[in-house]
Amino acid sequence: MNRTLFAAAGLAAALVVAAPAAAQTITGAGATFPYPVYAKWAEAYKAETGITVNYQSIGSGGGIRQIKARTVDFGATDAPLKGAELTEAKLTQFPTVLGGVVPVVNMAGVAPGQLKLTGEILADIYRGQIKKWSDPKIVAINPGVKLPDANITPVYRSDGSGTTSIFSTYLSEASSSFKSELGANTAINWPVGQGGKGNEGVSATVKQVVNAIGYVEYAYAKQNKMTHTLLENKAGKFVSPDAKAFEAAAAGADWNSQPGFGISLTSQPGDESWPIAGPTFVLLPQDAKDPAKTAEVVKFFKWALEKGDKLAADLDYVALPQKLVTEIETKAFAPVKTQ
Repeated sequence: MNRTLFAAAGLAAALVVAAPAAAQTITGAGATFPYPVYAKWAEAYKAETGITVNYQSIGSGGGIRQIKARTVDFGATDAPLKGAELTEAKLTQFPTVLGGVVPVVNMAGVAPGQLKLTGEILADIYRGQIKKWSDPKIVAINPGVKLPDANITPVYRSDGSGTTSIFSTYLSEASSSFKSELGANTAINWPVGQGGKGNEGVSATVKQVVNAIGYVEYAYAKQNKMTHTLLENKAGKFVSPDAKAFEAAAAGADWNSQPGFGISLTSQPGDESWPIAGPTFVLLPQDAKDPAKTAEVVKFFKWALEKGDKLAADLDYVALPQKLVTEIETKAFAPVKTQ
């Protein structure tokens, strides 16, 4: 697969430069997690309809702020908003694809999928309690792996991020100490390490810093040929991140248990489940300044959910099950004011 994030970035720039009249352009901003698939969907949708979709990958926090201010036609976040916040901001929320947050490392001699980690060990690394790769806790679960006696550099998101929300939710579930000291949020006051902006920034920093560890969305890890780790899941199995593991995490999900389909898929049961899986969400205004633009956004995501499965799979995302797509069209699209 010869698709790279650099090509996706070039595509986004081309979409902005070549944008036709405003009536033919819809704008969105937010999560970096789904950026590669939104860019690919935009490319295919423009070829089919002539409509330009300009999506700015600025992080979930920025996307939420912009859609609340109604400065974009849609926002995007990996950290779903709760019912009260959706009501107050007059927003409709729905998921678009599933993916996974993946720990990635930069260590000489360690191959992708060779290093095993547990949630508790990962939490202790990001708490600054485990400082070296030769720590006995890491060595004990990695017999035969040549680990350096070197300091660990944790890399984290420096911007408000739904990826951080998913990751810190998982670490809080795995470690009571992490939960009490740092907690789960879109932005964390990390005690150690260095930051990078967006999934792009974390990926670049981990690749540059020897003996670093970071967390990125799986598509970024795979397309940048990064060294991912295995993780112990709730069933006590060490699993690798892939579409099958993300699907397993979502298999028993009750999407209607939270307003706006805003569920978490971390630490799900099942032998094959990836423990840091998560959906990504779109936010639409219920009181749009330009209802015609909102109508175009609905058309775009309806097209994406019905026709974009293969494009999503090619970029290592998991498409939503058909039953959920039908519910989104009924419960999220139909009530949105587009006149």
